[in-house]
Amino acid sequence: MNTIPSFNSYIEKSILDNWDKDALTDYKGTTLQYRDVARKIEKLHILFENSGIQKGDKIALYGRNSSHWAVAFLATIAYGAVVVPIQHEFTPDQVYNIVNHSESKLLFVGDFAAPEIEAAEMPHLEGIIYIPDFSVIVSRTEKLNYAREHLNEIFGHKYPKYFRKKHVKYHQDTSEELAMINYTSGTTGFSKGVMLPYRALASNVDFLTDAIGTKLDKSNSNVLSILPMAHMYGLLVEFLFEFCFGNHIFFLTRLPSPSFIAEACADIKPALLVSVPLIVEKIVRKKIFPILQTNKVKFLLNIPVLNKKIKERLVEMVKAEFGGKIYEIIVGGAALNREVESFLTSIGFPITMGYGTTETAPMITFSDWTDFVPCSCGTPVANMEVRILSDDPENKLGEIITKGANVMTGYYKNEEGTKAVLDEYGWFHTGDLATMSPDGHVFIKGRIKNMLLGSNGQNIFPEEIEDKLNSMTMVSESLVIQEGDKLIGLVYPDYDETDSLEFNDEDLAGIMEHNRLELNAMLPQFAKLSAIRIHDTEFQKTPKKSIKRYLYQVKA
Repeated sequence: MNTIPSFNSYIEKSILDNWDKDALTDYKGTTLQYRDVARKIEKLHILFENSGIQKGDKIALYGRNSSHWAVAFLATIAYGAVVVPIQHEFTPDQVYNIVNHSESKLLFVGDFAAPEIEAAEMPHLEGIIYIPDFSVIVSRTEKLNYAREHLNEIFGHKYPKYFRKKHVKYHQDTSEELAMINYTSGTTGFSKGVMLPYRALASNVDFLTDAIGTKLDKSNSNVLSILPMAHMYGLLVEFLFEFCFGNHIFFLTRLPSPSFIAEACADIKPALLVSVPLIVEKIVRKKIFPILQTNKVKFLLNIPVLNKKIKERLVEMVKAEFGGKIYEIIVGGAALNREVESFLTSIGFPITMGYGTTETAPMITFSDWTDFVPCSCGTPVANMEVRILSDDPENKLGEIITKGANVMTGYYKNEEGTKAVLDEYGWFHTGDLATMSPDGHVFIKGRIKNMLLGSNGQNIFPEEIEDKLNSMTMVSESLVIQEGDKLIGLVYPDYDETDSLEFNDEDLAGIMEHNRLELNAMLPQFAKLSAIRIHDTEFQKTPKKSIKRYLYQVKA
């Protein structure tokens, strides 16, 4: 493993190298240049220092993506404090649990979150800071009051001849020093505060800089931040890597729908897009697949001499939906639907998959689109070893385990949970089942905890059945559950399509029964569905847009 340098040195260097460049923009809002970010970081450092915050103290962040959220994160980590990002979907009770469990001294809150938060539920908190303008909305110490009221005065006294490049000096972290605690769940009794040292952040950024940064035009690379930054996937790949690389990052600041993302892509023309499968699938299905069904396109694709030109044109059409200047789209968080993936790879579109976990900050495997193998999620990233616990990893499933610089040090105040996933040799047990090809490409089958047991003891992976079902007529999303010895498919239909065709409930039931019969013809006997049931509302999802399966399982 290579020596991992100070992570904060990356932040420092990027600010100095890109001083006059645009850094952070709230889409359809204000823009901060790298020098503006540095100035705001310095003001927050003055606030921290004069309010008594020490290096190693915990500071929590709760709000939607925004430029000021990013500044608060950078200021915390560059100060040497431990940042505790909280997913904006979490309820106030979950927030209280995380703030209290992490022993955070300060809490930054966004505009949507602030009205719901009751400071009385967090008795050890010293203050609450409002993210949009960094005002102090709750203070329990005289030091914090004084620091905020005299902030500009202290800043002016410290830098009487303006704040310059030479003043940018950040905490020089060491590899094993704790940088952040990222909670995978906010519910009492089930909190898992993933402790990530600085080496994990630096190692991830190092890898992404080599794997992706070398392919981008550094002088003109816009990036659209779609995923929640409180989640490691969005935080590392869409924000920290991009900031350290010197890109211009745009934050949507509101919940991203496929139509809103398409609009933003048209305006921003991003060089790179990082997404969960759901967004890519919806855009391709709604905008591109209908074109493929026209007689003209079908005819042209069947003429060998024209086939290549038609595919090139299709690539340009898909790229246009994402702004037209995309180098590649990186999908992660869940598997891309096979039908959509097969289409994109068959025309040569630059799509690729990454795989990781919060516990690895997040990267475990990744391949550039030029090395992407369909159905895989890439090869092991730099500074990481990956193994499959199987006597024949190429052909027999086994759990993915990994070891290296990206791996957490453990769960905060949860020794039992740590021992359950980190073995004595430092291997992190992911809970995912996969095979691995001789050249290192990993092919994930599903999660161990999701695996169902057939009546004759066969292993059934619901994700595989759902992938096929999701490609069928009028299916928006699906979930396969087990009731006794029967498999049931829950389906949330594409109501936009059914409404446009004026189908009633009876029509829809007939379509789903047709889907069931067609699906079962593709499945082995032990994996066939006994029924498909209509689910009237979208399934509840995690921040990375995977369905919360436990909410729909039949209680034994």
